[in-house]
Amino acid sequence: MSEIIIRENLAADAEQALAYMHQIGAESDNLTFREEGLSITIESEREYLQSVHQDSHSVSIGAFDGKSMIGNGSLSGMSRRMSHLAELGLSVRKAYWNQGIGGRLLETLVMYARENGIELIYLDVRSDNASAIHLYQKYGFKKTGSYPAYFKIGDKYYDFDLMVLDLR
Repeated sequence: MSEIIIRENLAADAEQALAYMHQIGAESDNLTFREEGLSITIESEREYLQSVHQDSHSVSIGAFDGKSMIGNGSLSGMSRRMSHLAELGLSVRKAYWNQGIGGRLLETLVMYARENGIELIYLDVRSDNASAIHLYQKYGFKKTGSYPAYFKIGDKYYDFDLMVLDLR
């Protein structure tokens, strides 16, 4: 394993980002999608990454082991009266779980938020995902509510917790 690099995802990373989504979708039931990934084209992903790069209240970052994307994090900023808010997304390839990569991504995103006037970061996480909840709590996120039966996988329902980090 080479050194893990954390950096912004750029338009040139679009193809790799889509391949990453297919990989993690097949590895985890904690995401909104499965191995089919997201139904978007490489060009759409390029445009998305370019627009995020130009938005001071949003960012997409990746964790790379050599040339392979092994983790991804994002802040999606809001507009108008909600411009102080951003939604956080975070994922890591299963082979790299419990190696500190999620923490490094999260730390980078929180630093970005502080530097760009984002005051509140919110996320939703499966209520039974103890590892992720522990990570978020370690960085100061607090549970503020829950969504009952937010996911349905087969015949089983899963609740989600709403968590917020207040940077004010």
